[in-house]
Amino acid sequence: MDTPQPPNNDSNWERKTLEKLVFAALDEQRARRRWGIAFKLLGFVYLLVVLVAVVDWGADAEHQVQHTAMINLVGVIEAKGESNAENLVAALNSAFDEKNAVGVILRINSPGGSPVQAGIVNDEIRRLRAKYPEKHLYAVVEDMCASGGYYVAAAADSIYVNKASIVGSIGVLMDGFGFTGTMDKAGVERRLLTAGENKGFLDPFSPQAPQHKAHAQLLLDDIHRQFIDEVKAGRGKRLKESPDMFSGLMWTGAQSIELGLADGYGSVDTVARDIIKAEKVLDYSVKDNIAERFAKRLGAGTAASFWKGVSESALGVRIF
Repeated sequence: MDTPQPPNNDSNWERKTLEKLVFAALDEQRARRRWGIAFKLLGFVYLLVVLVAVVDWGADAEHQVQHTAMINLVGVIEAKGESNAENLVAALNSAFDEKNAVGVILRINSPGGSPVQAGIVNDEIRRLRAKYPEKHLYAVVEDMCASGGYYVAAAADSIYVNKASIVGSIGVLMDGFGFTGTMDKAGVERRLLTAGENKGFLDPFSPQAPQHKAHAQLLLDDIHRQFIDEVKAGRGKRLKESPDMFSGLMWTGAQSIELGLADGYGSVDTVARDIIKAEKVLDYSVKDNIAERFAKRLGAGTAASFWKGVSESALGVRIF
């Protein structure tokens, strides 16, 4: 008869150790699964919050009733800014195309900017007014409507201001810098090679040539004449022309009404309520998102872009 053997302690230890390792692995797997679910849930909540913040869920319903379409022209009018021709033209087309938009208000608070960008918007306003003769566009000036801002406003059916608004500055400028004296003091020699006697036109590191200055003045005078023609075409017989009107001077809103540069006092709310007769105002402005604004400015901070900007600064024509 065989004698029973005592339990093998080594075997029990190995089994218990194996069980602990298995259970620890299972616990770790469960914990990892729970954290995965938690992160997915947080991600879903974040996306939901962003979606709610970005999407205007009531926009379609709001557009089903008659309203006033409003477009903001704020800040400098420039290709790389938010108030550029592309954004403004897109917003204008949306506003005029919307059948429930009874009228359009262009709210302006701008010191001016690029004559090209302002001219594109001016042309588009006149085109849309001809295409939709029953729908009127009113420019409403807040703090400032100067230079390029007024270039755009001149295309409107009517212009309304606050008595303290700043209006006008119908002129053109070209500005830059001259570094020749500083370079001489620093012992820096400018080495400019060109093919074409006028290729170094208004180079800020070279002495200003009289013929270049004269040609630049011709450019400015031509653009100024274009500006004046647009103002006269837009305002017509309402203008009370004076020697100073197109000199680049600015006037208060009250003075601009007397000169025929504006038609009366008004705000977005009063024009929508009393003139357009559609008190509900919806914003049709097109705005760049953060990524688009960054992309437009990308490269502006590099050394190459800086020196290119300095060397070309004299050619920066603005109607400020």
